[in-house]
Amino acid sequence: MSVDYIAEAGRKAKGKRPYFFDDRQTEQLLNITMAIAGELAVTRERLDTIERLLEKSGTLTRESIENYVPDSKAAEDERQLWQQEFIARILRIVQQEREAITENQAGQPSMDEVVDSLSS
Repeated sequence: MSVDYIAEAGRKAKGKRPYFFDDRQTEQLLNITMAIAGELAVTRERLDTIERLLEKSGTLTRESIENYVPDSKAAEDERQLWQQEFIARILRIVQQEREAITENQAGQPSMDEVVDSLSS
């Protein structure tokens, strides 16, 4: 069966696309970055699988890689920790910007307070 990967990549979800930033270019850049990060995370997990299989048996087959399931809770926990740290590193700048906005707003009067002060 043949798959048209270009057509599949162009498929759109139903409904309105959510935007998190005012600037569309910033939004597009974040989406591209997250897509690449997702691909890198999959590659990292696959490399971890290869390393663990080589360490365990010294040999590899595509089938053993495709069918690998982490053999211990520690291995699964290690992978999950790596993923959490990876996402935190990628989104660090977004988180810092959000914190800066929150900090700036914390010292600012509310809109109601500004209106009241201007009205008096």
